[in-house]
Amino acid sequence: MTTRDAAPTARRSRLGTPLPTTFYDRATELVARELLGAVLECSTPDGVTRGRIVETEAYLGPDDPACHAAAGLTARTQHLFGPPGRAYVYLIYGMYWCFNAVTRERGHGAAVLVRGVHPIDGVELMRRRRPNARRERDLTNGPGKLCLAMGIVGAMSGASLRNGPVVIRAAEPVPDVDVEVTPRIGITQAAEWPLRYLVRDDPFVSATPKAFFRRSYER
Repeated sequence: MTTRDAAPTARRSRLGTPLPTTFYDRATELVARELLGAVLECSTPDGVTRGRIVETEAYLGPDDPACHAAAGLTARTQHLFGPPGRAYVYLIYGMYWCFNAVTRERGHGAAVLVRGVHPIDGVELMRRRRPNARRERDLTNGPGKLCLAMGIVGAMSGASLRNGPVVIRAAEPVPDVDVEVTPRIGITQAAEWPLRYLVRDDPFVSATPKAFFRRSYER
């Protein structure tokens, strides 16, 4: 069996229920940590894809210089300002969508960026959408990559994460001992803030810059 033919290995279980709105109406750092292990699901006319969330970043709101909310309410950021439990999908570099889960109370402007998922279902559909991915891990080990693979687009922004085209489902939680924390990737402001959360040693986590510190998660 070739690497290309081998399906990614991830623990399978019966589909969990969509996470409640109260899950998101909390501190963004906590939501980012506890989204690890949950299942991100996207339904499109082409089919359904699912992946276990293995990497997230917290963006805290108007007092976080790296968060879009720092620029205020605009046509681009309107869905970032809530209510909690909604999708916030935005475009980067004019070509890649990024998916976020809105957190905290309506009007605050905080969200969790999902940076990596470990594919569970719809892997062949993901491969068709990303034919140039050289390795299985390259399918979804980055925010733009996972949106391409899963079919997440800007038209889904603002939709409920309980019953919209994108749903986040409860699943087996990741133990604290398996979680690492680093600074966020690819930003210039507040770049040192330790707000990136990842599942240690999961192959579908995006590459961590060598200069970054890494520490175990502590509550």
